[in-house]
Amino acid sequence: MRYRDVPGLSGAANAAVRVLERERLSPGIVSVALSVWSVRVHGTERRWRQWEAEFTCRCCGEGWARDRLEEALHMLPSRAAAELRVRIERLDAVLLGRTRHEPTADPELAWWHRRC
Repeated sequence: MRYRDVPGLSGAANAAVRVLERERLSPGIVSVALSVWSVRVHGTERRWRQWEAEFTCRCCGEGWARDRLEEALHMLPSRAAAELRVRIERLDAVLLGRTRHEPTADPELAWWHRRC
């Protein structure tokens, strides 16, 4: 996989993402995760792009994408994390408005894994 800029982030924030991906994650994973999370949030039935499909299967669902984004938020420098957080929080707000809490879900899971 190759590096992909995260749409909507500044050049400096994208540079920080590339460093993080190179040193601790996988090249392009933050952009892919944001795209996959957006598809999950908006309920789009479009076909996965090849570079998204490599990371998503029916058995795993799309929750892994939000997990990777959360990891990135904690590992990025504060300014880059703040830019990414704005993008993620917009998607999270949509998901919260379109789903409900699953009361039988494991309370140890992150909130996005407990929505249906």
